[in-house]
Amino acid sequence: MKIRPLGIEGAWEITPQQHGDPRGLFMEWYRFDRLAEAVGHPLRLGQGNLSVSARDVVRGIHYADVPPGQAKYITCVRGAVLDVVVDLRVGSPTFGRWEGVRLDEVDRRAVYLAEGLGHGFCSLTDDAVLTYLCSTTYNPAAEHGVHPLDEELGIAWPAGVPQLSARDAAAPTLAEMRAAGLLPDYAACREYTASLGDAPYPGGG
Repeated sequence: MKIRPLGIEGAWEITPQQHGDPRGLFMEWYRFDRLAEAVGHPLRLGQGNLSVSARDVVRGIHYADVPPGQAKYITCVRGAVLDVVVDLRVGSPTFGRWEGVRLDEVDRRAVYLAEGLGHGFCSLTDDAVLTYLCSTTYNPAAEHGVHPLDEELGIAWPAGVPQLSARDAAAPTLAEMRAAGLLPDYAACREYTASLGDAPYPGGG
C-alpha cells in the first residue's frame, strides 16, 4: 500500500495494492505496522463503525475532545463518497482548512485522520457504505460538531441539495465553537499524539 500525507498535518491517504483475477480480488486495506511507521505511532482500536448513506447525504463535521480525541481510519466498501478532513485545531498553521479525498469501491482508498481533526463526508451514490476504525469508543459528552455548510469553512460539497441530520443542521459555526473555547488546541493535540509513540503493537511486539 501507498501512504501519502495530505496537506493537513495529521491526515493521510492510503491507497492499497489490489490483486485481481477472474475470480475476484484481494487486498490489504489496513496494516497496523505500515500505518504506525507513517504516522509515528500505532492506531489503538477502540471501536468499529459502519454507515450507509443515500446520495447527497452530508455527515459532519464531527470531532472529539483531546485528550483522548478519536483518530479514524475510513474506507468506502460500496458506492462512493467525498471524504473531508477539516483542521479544527486552534493554533495550527492550517487552521480552518479542509481537504477532500474521493473514497470508492474502485480504487478502495482510505483516509486516516489524527485526534483533533474534524471529519465529514458527502455521499456521491445511493447506499454508499463507509467503515471506520476508531481509536476510542463513542463518548457523547466529548463529541462535538461544526456546521458542514459554514461559509467560513467553504467546503465545496458536491451534493445538489445536501441532506443533513437534525444534529448537523443545528451545529454551531467554526467561529461560534472557537469563541466558546470548544475547539481542540493544536499544541495539546501534538503533545498527546506524540505520547502515543510508546503504545505497543498487538501482542506486545
